[in-house]
Amino acid sequence: MTASVQRTLRIEPAGAWQGARLAELWRYRELLYFFVWRDIKVRYKQTVLGALWAIIQPVATTLIFTVFFGRLGGLSKQVQGSYSLFVYVGLSLWTFYANAVSVSANSLVGSSHLISKVYFPRLLIPMAAIVSGLVDFAIAFLFLLVLMVFYQVPPSPQVLAMPIFVAGTIAVAAGAGILFSALVVSYRDFRYVIAFVIQLWLFATPVLYTIDSIPANWRLLYGLNPMVGMIAGFRTAVLGGPWPSDLIATAFVTTAILLFVSLRYFTAVERRFADVI
Repeated sequence: MTASVQRTLRIEPAGAWQGARLAELWRYRELLYFFVWRDIKVRYKQTVLGALWAIIQPVATTLIFTVFFGRLGGLSKQVQGSYSLFVYVGLSLWTFYANAVSVSANSLVGSSHLISKVYFPRLLIPMAAIVSGLVDFAIAFLFLLVLMVFYQVPPSPQVLAMPIFVAGTIAVAAGAGILFSALVVSYRDFRYVIAFVIQLWLFATPVLYTIDSIPANWRLLYGLNPMVGMIAGFRTAVLGGPWPSDLIATAFVTTAILLFVSLRYFTAVERRFADVI
């Protein structure tokens, strides 16, 4: 008789600083689809205006910024054409980014009932929170097309590069959201810091003003904010104009570093989530 061989399958998260298991993420892709669909349904459940909130938020913010910063602050003099359209283009991408970071940062704590009971790649939760926000961005972008028709601004051939900066913004949001989500699990008061950081981050990004207003000797340091190049590139792709090549290149390099560090830190502390959450 042949001796039977018993094998034990041990399931555990990636070890510290081993990086993300891409093959494992691919095996759990259907679970990612489920999380994305769940987040979309929760966002619009029991709401009066539903998807219109995706338009109301950037439009209302654009009106306030146009009055106080554009007319009273004089920033509209820096812009050729409509200042409102200029601001809305930046806000449409910024709103997606800010919401994606905020939601993904608190996503692990919000899914504590799942993390403490069953194993799956924890990285799927903040990723789903970011991907689900693309629905709101698509709605806001459709309204942007309406504004371009209203202000008689034809799309330029540069618009073909627009998906590059949307993908870049997703990567920046993933880097920040994944890092913040891991920090919030260990330090719960950190979630109050995130809202403050995002508010400051807005004014450090060329949403309300042009990049030409930044002094040349501060331009490189200013470009270390990855959203500077993403917003500037996205606006150039939509409205036309010269490419800010230096800021765009710096943005993608900074984004790659941010994403790498975030994934490394996330996998390093992932094994403790079920115990501390």
